[in-house]
Amino acid sequence: MRHESLGNRDWDSIVERLGGADDLERSARQSKALVRGRVIRTAVVLLRMILAYCVGVRGLRSTSAWATAIGLVDISNVGLLYRLRQSGAWLSLLIGEALASDAPAAAKGRLIRIVDGTAVAKAGRAAKRRVEVWRVHSAFDLPAERFGAFEVTDEKGGERLDRIAAVPGEIRIADRAFLQPDRMAAVLDAGADLLIRAGWRNARWLDEEDKPVDLCALLRKGEATGLIDTPIRIGRKTGKPLSLRLVAVRKSDVAAEGARRKAKLAARRGKHQLSEGTLIAAEWVILVTSLPASGFTTADVLGLYRLRWRIELAFKRLKSLIGLEAPPGIDERSAKPWILAHLLMILLLEPLVDGFEDSPRLAFAA
Repeated sequence: MRHESLGNRDWDSIVERLGGADDLERSARQSKALVRGRVIRTAVVLLRMILAYCVGVRGLRSTSAWATAIGLVDISNVGLLYRLRQSGAWLSLLIGEALASDAPAAAKGRLIRIVDGTAVAKAGRAAKRRVEVWRVHSAFDLPAERFGAFEVTDEKGGERLDRIAAVPGEIRIADRAFLQPDRMAAVLDAGADLLIRAGWRNARWLDEEDKPVDLCALLRKGEATGLIDTPIRIGRKTGKPLSLRLVAVRKSDVAAEGARRKAKLAARRGKHQLSEGTLIAAEWVILVTSLPASGFTTADVLGLYRLRWRIELAFKRLKSLIGLEAPPGIDERSAKPWILAHLLMILLLEPLVDGFEDSPRLAFAA
């Protein structure tokens, strides 16, 4: 959905959701996004200009001409770019306020938070050649089905499980890239629980006496039932090992064969020897969690992890609605506010998404 399709009533609703014109004015001046107000006199007009350029289909010149034509403001394309570059801190502040206003209620007393990220390519041939991107790190909250946190970094900002602060009592769900023992410890220390997918050899598996565990041997023992649920410990670089729970389910024959075929193809492409352990583990979905067996059955844990697809769907849906693509320019001063403007628009439009889709989002079932 583009900025141009918003009517005056929609725009008034956006301003109201951000606290009203007076709050926008105050935050814009405190963050130095609006200082003298000689050309763009109000924060409401400034925000509309930023969103019109970043989320719309026009370039700087066309956006400036559009604003003049409708009597909004008479500003040059250079002036508009300058104000965009001064608005990064303000947009970050507005995103924080929009997130806080939609803090979700927990499901069965627990907030479920799915963490993941997406990448936006940097502009320019040189950046493309060097595979440079802007990373959008996020948390997607259930049952509200809303993004609950965002952080933007360049390609050097890697995926970290604890990048987004944990909420005490939350259940944090992540894929195998987030199996980071020291980061996991930080989230656990903050009072949250974890549910993370694991690879068979990207952790130091230990038994209750801190002796090495042969995970592949454990998987072989579980072939008869196709299900494993047992205590496990994971070694850390610093600190005591983490006491967790290993839950694994064997894939269907069709899915297992597809996973083995994919592993063999990757080995041929990478020109490396495929290990027996990789073939064995390819047949399983392996999870580690801090959720206690007394309160969460094996079926509960597997059901919770299946919710991870929600954040992937949310990214795809909102990218298609907002058009989050490569930002213009290669410098952080202009590209970062451009991405932040898109994220703000995503948050502002989320309450209206059901009206744009052919069918409403599925209700969350704990």
